[in-house]
Amino acid sequence: MNIFYTFLLQPIFNLLVFLYNVIPGADVGFAIIALTILIKFALWPLMSSSLKSQKAMQELQPKLDVLKKEHGDNKEALSKAMMQLYQDEKVNPLASCLPIIVQLPVLIALYQVLFHGFDATALNQLYTWIQNPGHINTIFLGLIDLEKNNLWLAVLAGVLQFFQTRMLMQRQPPKQVAKTEGAKDESMLASMNKSMMYMMPIMTIVIGMKLPGGLTLYWVVVTVFSIAQQWWVFKGLDGKSGKGK
Repeated sequence: MNIFYTFLLQPIFNLLVFLYNVIPGADVGFAIIALTILIKFALWPLMSSSLKSQKAMQELQPKLDVLKKEHGDNKEALSKAMMQLYQDEKVNPLASCLPIIVQLPVLIALYQVLFHGFDATALNQLYTWIQNPGHINTIFLGLIDLEKNNLWLAVLAGVLQFFQTRMLMQRQPPKQVAKTEGAKDESMLASMNKSMMYMMPIMTIVIGMKLPGGLTLYWVVVTVFSIAQQWWVFKGLDGKSGKGK
């Protein structure tokens, strides 16, 4: 816990207060937005790599189907063949999980910061070179108290989550191969993704209604940034694929 506080929670809290001091308006909501953007830019290479890996995995599906046909029920041989295929194609099937693992401690740290509030005790823990504002205004845009949960921010986060999940949803296999044995797994995964497209937004709203508004605002900005990044990365990959044809 001391390591978590020293290397993650305290730096995030100090950066948040620093941004609050330098951004005009004395509104912690804008500081949270700026902090979120900085974090997302820091994680940009990792997220871009994850998105490229997801697209590469989709493009590898026909080759994976061939391997499944070749090795049948021999799971050991199939596993070795799949690992060799990933190695040859330079695709890491676990890459898509890494950004979530990296972002989780940041999310926990920000939750701790917003959950415990910005009282005098917390502000006394600032680094010596960070100015103590004495008081943090938690009313965003003069309307939303970011120390309390907020239904509208939760709903907005859920709606944005829907669009993000929809962008990531795998396409159904073409009609001409939809009935083949190899396409069954792809169809099943696409069906699962379609279910998640509706379940994730509902879960986001339910959880967001119980979190401090500041954390929900963070999730809103994260999702907006992620949608923009997905569009940018996929557009670049589609452009390269088009040139290669």
